[in-house]
Amino acid sequence: MASKSRWADTEEDAELEAKLKREKEEKKRLKAEKARKAAEEEQKRIASKAQQAAAAEQQAQQEQGRLLNEPPTKRRRLTPDRDDDRTTEKGKGKDDGSSSTGESSAKLLRFEAPTWKPTASVENYDKLNDIEEGTYGWVARARDLRTGKVVALKRLKLDEATGGGIATTATTSRVGLPETGLREIQILKDCSHRNIVGLHEVVINDAAATHPNRKEPIEAVFLVLEFVEHDLKSILEDMAEPFLASEVKTLLRQLGEGVAYLHAHWILHRDLKTSNLLLNNRGQLKIADFGMARYVGDPAPPKLTQLVVTLWYRAPELLLGAPTYDAAVDLWSVGCIFGELLAREPLLQGRNEVDALSKIFELCGVPTEETWPDFRRLPNARSLRLPSAANAPAAVTASMIRAKFPLLTAAGCQLLNSLLSLDPRNRPSAADMLRHEYFTQDPKPKHEAMFPTFPSKAGQERRRRKETPNAPGRGQKAPASVDFSGIFAGREREERGGGFSLRMI
Repeated sequence: MASKSRWADTEEDAELEAKLKREKEEKKRLKAEKARKAAEEEQKRIASKAQQAAAAEQQAQQEQGRLLNEPPTKRRRLTPDRDDDRTTEKGKGKDDGSSSTGESSAKLLRFEAPTWKPTASVENYDKLNDIEEGTYGWVARARDLRTGKVVALKRLKLDEATGGGIATTATTSRVGLPETGLREIQILKDCSHRNIVGLHEVVINDAAATHPNRKEPIEAVFLVLEFVEHDLKSILEDMAEPFLASEVKTLLRQLGEGVAYLHAHWILHRDLKTSNLLLNNRGQLKIADFGMARYVGDPAPPKLTQLVVTLWYRAPELLLGAPTYDAAVDLWSVGCIFGELLAREPLLQGRNEVDALSKIFELCGVPTEETWPDFRRLPNARSLRLPSAANAPAAVTASMIRAKFPLLTAAGCQLLNSLLSLDPRNRPSAADMLRHEYFTQDPKPKHEAMFPTFPSKAGQERRRRKETPNAPGRGQKAPASVDFSGIFAGREREERGGGFSLRMI
């Protein structure tokens, strides 16, 4: 009898195999049962949905038929007639013995409106470091203790007097916010544009905010602005190489979009300069410092402040004492900023009004009746002794922008010439500037996401700048007259070389 192999299946193996087979069949059965139930549920859901749709359609048809058969409903009367009021008042007078002029029982409509609440305290913000101080206030970097967000705190300078103020202290009395501060708050609250710095809220000193019922004096007013890492002037002073042509186009286009938004909303900035243009690390430019801005109309008000715009960015009609002006003064400043982006230094660095006008004429040419009609009628132009049109050579009256920026394209020179046109009527509007072919030619404006980044001075230390003129102070009056008679004096005494010389007469 042959012996059984040691590898043969035993009875235990057979039982295990049978058990596994039964479990497999049970799983198949459960799976099939689950699929059957899911199919039944899906059919029930589809049937229920169809029934609901049919019921809704039937209800809509019934409602439409009812509306067609019934007359239109009358509009509910919300305001009672005067006759009804008089009848009600007469009835009350008879019943109560009161006069017929009693209070009406009509209910007035009420509309939801935002409620008044106390101004927040500056103590909600933790000051991190100072950034700079300007003509109309100082700016610091701070952190919101409630959200942890970094913001910029601008403290507005308040006017002080020796008596008669609304909030008196032991020595002086503060006469509230100056008009420039109120205008800045109003304009920033009304503006919402990606190229204009945003205003989060206005806060005051802690004593006045914490105890409003005590009528504590408001000693400080702060604007909580969005924090932007750089200002354009600091970047230009620290750059080893100038901006690329594509980067200049990006910055100029964003500046034009912001100015176009302001002018479309009847706002003149009146102090556009590189130190008032902020740039974040995402290549986004924002216009800031609206201390000299104001609303205007069309035509502009006849009595606008003459002493506006920082000297290096001031238009020639303002230097010559024009009694009225419009948005063209902002476009002149845009042209000065355009040239500064190309040259990495201010374009017209005049020491005073006379020197500034002299540099304007050296760059843009001496005005004539053809290039600037009626400029002689301006108050300060009467003392100008300019060469006559017949004796003036073409080089004196022609613009020198092409020679100063030889690497700028023809379209770029044409745009810069138009922005720096002596006659304000020849300057383009901000909207027209954005449509100029300079922005469509190669190289195209660089995308903001590809813009280079720079180390932030505002986040670390106080900004240190070269000596530059400040904006005109609040209440500072323009000079009654400026003597420009010596603007070309001394040129006839210049040393003559071996060639020919030009003599101004």
